[in-house]
Amino acid sequence: MKFVISREALLRPLQLVAGVVERRQTLPVLSNVLLALEGQQLSLTGTDLEVELVGRVTLDETGQDGAITVPAKKLMDICRSLPDGAQIEIEQDEARVNVRSGRSRFTLSTLPATEFPNVEAMADEKTFALPQADLRRIIDRTSFAMAQQDVRYYLNGMLIEVTPEGLRAVATDGHRLATCFVSISGPDAAQQIILPRKGVLEMAKLLNDAEASVSLALSSNHLRAHTEAFTFTSKLVDGKFPDYSRVIPKNGANVMLAERTELRQVFNRTAILSNEKYRGVRLLLKPDVLQVFANNPEQEEAEESVAVDYSGDSLEMGFNVSYLQDVMGVLSTQQVKFTLSDANSSALIEEPDGGDAMYVVMPMRL
Repeated sequence: MKFVISREALLRPLQLVAGVVERRQTLPVLSNVLLALEGQQLSLTGTDLEVELVGRVTLDETGQDGAITVPAKKLMDICRSLPDGAQIEIEQDEARVNVRSGRSRFTLSTLPATEFPNVEAMADEKTFALPQADLRRIIDRTSFAMAQQDVRYYLNGMLIEVTPEGLRAVATDGHRLATCFVSISGPDAAQQIILPRKGVLEMAKLLNDAEASVSLALSSNHLRAHTEAFTFTSKLVDGKFPDYSRVIPKNGANVMLAERTELRQVFNRTAILSNEKYRGVRLLLKPDVLQVFANNPEQEEAEESVAVDYSGDSLEMGFNVSYLQDVMGVLSTQQVKFTLSDANSSALIEEPDGGDAMYVVMPMRL
């Protein structure tokens, strides 16, 4: 195998593919990236056996066909260290690969392409397409609420629900819930899958061409996303996601409207003096004003007042301020709407006109 490629053309797919590769592997070949060349089409593949990513690059000139695996991190670090605009020549030399650029020359160890694992074939898959911007939007608006290393393994990921009307993403860590919906013409039958946390975060990195579409294929045990430049495959979490519709509060009588940016700044400031472990703040809601209080074990206190549109009874509630900050950070409207029942009930946070996203935050006892 032998080919010439510009630094920039190689670096972008290599960075994304290397993100999938795990540093500490029981199988040495899994810390490598598979380089395969056919004519002018170069493909780079990385996997950790759960997630696989294939990046494709079209070369300016035809090279010598072949396939070999090389250490992913080392090749990426070499590319990063070369100057902008550099041309890179990669040539296989028996059990080694020579990388040349200008006066630089590197020799990397290799492992045979035959040792590189393939992802299982997908059976009974449902396929549909949607704009990359829509898929990126529902991931960006919900992924922050996914659990991390929870014993309830089905929460360490994102529920993706496909219906003929559209696509819904749902994430929860048991203390808060985020859901976002986008209208598409989906497959005839509804389907729910749980995409693992790593799969969600790696797939989001690929969706940066807002004008282009992405093709999704779902089976009972895999999700595959295909664009012109990449093919991404992830195993699914085998478990049952909780019924999210039961968590969303219904018929809350107390509705508060506030300026989102102003409220976000208030939460950011009071959070400074909240308890570093529990992150609790106390909200006192009265007609036309919201007071936010925080304190910590060092007896330090913060207090803020912000004007709001509210005309109900006085309410006093405790919340994890980090959860409120996260929601304020992903909403994009000028105003934000809180719907509350009482001091012990969850808060429903959304855009004033309803929008495509809903957030539920459970209260804290302070």
